[in-house]
Amino acid sequence: MDILLKYFPNLSEEQRIQFSKLEDLYTEWNAKINVISRKDIELLYERHILHSLGIAKIMKFEPGTSVIDVGTGGGFPGVPLAILFPDTQFYLIDVIAKKIRVVNEVVKGLGLENVKAEQRRAGTFDDRFDFIISRAVTNMPDFVKWIRKNTKKKNEHQLQNGILYLKGGDLTEELSSFPKAIQHNLSDYFEETFFETKKVVYMPLKYKV
Repeated sequence: MDILLKYFPNLSEEQRIQFSKLEDLYTEWNAKINVISRKDIELLYERHILHSLGIAKIMKFEPGTSVIDVGTGGGFPGVPLAILFPDTQFYLIDVIAKKIRVVNEVVKGLGLENVKAEQRRAGTFDDRFDFIISRAVTNMPDFVKWIRKNTKKKNEHQLQNGILYLKGGDLTEELSSFPKAIQHNLSDYFEETFFETKKVVYMPLKYKV
């Protein structure tokens, strides 16, 4: 928890309690259904929770915002962001049923009422959202193909509706076809070594009929 309070000192008491519960919940469920590596479960707050909250350093979701987390795995980045933004609606999807089971159990254990999680494949539905978030599920060209029809037409934020994508390494080639994509280095916000190559990529998406 100390690492979260270092960068997010203004958490409410309820948020602190919810974040503090994550370690026990994920340790318990990860022992039953492996969604996080054994190495990473020991560094849960840095490598999964704080990493997920890197998106919050780029975007403050307004109340009523709708966000879809594509390929959420064990619930990242959606679950930590749902704790941080209780007035934002989060829809978490993954193709693997057992991962969604873990997400739903964690959400239940936290008492989160702003999260819905389902086994579902991106690219198979036309639901619309303000923002589409994800954590390195595939390369950006394929990701855009999956979700290009899933943004709402009306913008409620200073940034245009679109993608907020957590990824690391040199993305120059991967993003070469997307001149509007903006890379935000998480090392500008978090001083831990883990974040040296980690980024949040923001890319606006035009509404498509």
